[in-house]
Amino acid sequence: MKKRIFSGAQPTGQLHIGNYLGALKNWVALQDEYEAFYCIVNLHAITLPQDPAVLRQKTLDLARIYLAAGVDPQKSTIFIQSDVPEHAELTWVLSCISRMGELERMTQFKDKSSKGGRERAGVGLFTYPVLMAADILLYQTDLVPIGQDQKQHLELTRDLAERFNRDFGETFAIPDAYIPPVGAKIMSLQDPAKKMSKSDENVAGSIFLLDDPDTITKKLKRAVTDSGTDIRFDDSRPAITNLLTIYHLLTGKTNDECESHFTGKGYGQFKSELVEVVVEFLRPFQERVKQFDDETLYSILKPGAEKARAIAKATLADVYSKVGIC
Repeated sequence: MKKRIFSGAQPTGQLHIGNYLGALKNWVALQDEYEAFYCIVNLHAITLPQDPAVLRQKTLDLARIYLAAGVDPQKSTIFIQSDVPEHAELTWVLSCISRMGELERMTQFKDKSSKGGRERAGVGLFTYPVLMAADILLYQTDLVPIGQDQKQHLELTRDLAERFNRDFGETFAIPDAYIPPVGAKIMSLQDPAKKMSKSDENVAGSIFLLDDPDTITKKLKRAVTDSGTDIRFDDSRPAITNLLTIYHLLTGKTNDECESHFTGKGYGQFKSELVEVVVEFLRPFQERVKQFDDETLYSILKPGAEKARAIAKATLADVYSKVGIC
């Protein structure tokens, strides 16, 4: 029997090239080896204010992106989180065994709550990692493809699973992280010290998957570079290394092949070739996005939710029985 993987993305903002290289690309590769469950986590999205109509549309748009990226509904279970109410129910049970101290230590809560003031932060933002734990544990997940910034949340998930198993008997599988060795963290084009982010106020730092060629060209031409002229991978030169990483992952060339190809060439020529690579990669991707109308999406998402819910209901029934809820 194949081991099971679970992952998901929020239907907020626009997905960028870093989301593809750090997550979606790996989802597609892993679906052949594992029993894959890929969720659109719309309950996570409402931890911050959302326009309801926009959220509904972006939920469907994200499903289109999953499919265009190569997530295959014949191989993977694709569904919307809110279509499986057991996610919210298990969150409550796990909240009751979570500790204030461990949630207060979550880096993402500290970062996001600091923007509007801790006292004004929603409780949902505070308990976000517990919902993430419920997402994973509901499906007896073996492997979770995550970025470096989610490692802390997965550690909490493992702690909660072990705590529940210890106190109530063996119930949850203990999930492991899958972090790709390269490309797990694509950095901002404008500030290579921070991760490329769909919530970055400076949109010039991200190449969004639906950007048109002119926009991509402008963003890459204006991407910051380091001092020096050599085009090579070097931890002391994070800007050029970041751009080379994008080139390497989209072309499939090795690091040595990339460096050899650009030996003696300047930043201008390198950026021009990178523009061409990114545009030509995204062109067919964007065409595939347009192929999925709403009716097609529902024909995939509805049976996906039904399959996911059958597993989730069994897990929750076991949990309820063990904690004494009939």
